[in-house]
Amino acid sequence: MLDFFRGAGIPLAILQPWQMRVRADRDSVKKAEMTREILKSLNEGGDPLIAPRREVIKRVSEFEDFSSCWENDKMKAEVSVYKVREIVNRKDSFTRMNIERERERLERQQAHKKTMEERQRVAAERETIRKDLNALFAEQNAWKRGKALETVLNRLFASYGILIRETFTVKGDPGQGIVEQIDGAVEIDGHVYLVEIKWWSEPIGRAELAPHLVSVYSRADARGMFISCSGFAEGALSDAKTALVQRVYLLAELEEIVHLLEQNRDVKQWVLEKVRAAQTTREPLFKPLV
Repeated sequence: MLDFFRGAGIPLAILQPWQMRVRADRDSVKKAEMTREILKSLNEGGDPLIAPRREVIKRVSEFEDFSSCWENDKMKAEVSVYKVREIVNRKDSFTRMNIERERERLERQQAHKKTMEERQRVAAERETIRKDLNALFAEQNAWKRGKALETVLNRLFASYGILIRETFTVKGDPGQGIVEQIDGAVEIDGHVYLVEIKWWSEPIGRAELAPHLVSVYSRADARGMFISCSGFAEGALSDAKTALVQRVYLLAELEEIVHLLEQNRDVKQWVLEKVRAAQTTREPLFKPLV
């Protein structure tokens, strides 16, 4: 009996008094009494003795050989071990469920934290983009403004998860007076949009729109979007509306993008709303945000 407890890791300080009694007068020691007192000391030991307590329970629940029991006690011993085993299994099941629930709770908590951190990061990024775009209206150097707008547009579309197929690039040389043309291609819901932007002082007319229309028609299944800082002349609006017969062709003004950032609206949804208007009512310059 003492070997059983010693093997379970019970401290010598608990076992030693019983070892001395066994050596002194073996017949005076009752196993039931000894077991009861040792388990009492074990329970009173608190958390520091949790490991040997678990080991005792484990050894009892795994006990299978009852041949050394008194014949009259054999059935009682088997039933008692079975009950211990049943309680252990039930407790283990609850423990595993609690552990699983805790794991799921921590995973949800971590996922929520990551989501909130990502939202904060995206919000801060878009706020920076908005400020950078607004700052461009004060830039007098056409080349610097064009280069800065190139960066802003790339960041804007990327922040909404829109795939940039061809990066926006400024056309022209630094010495030129007007360098406001920016070309690029973005992909939204499987459709490629050839994008052109001009930051001119006068409304965009037919002559300025025509090269972009040619670029759109020369690419299979491509759609077009022309963004102007200065609006569009009647002739350009008429040509864009005619183009809608064969292709999705959108017109937009830079102020729409400014409003989009101020209202924290989704660029993709903005584009799709303009597409629906272009397809259903043939409005190339539908402004959902203005």
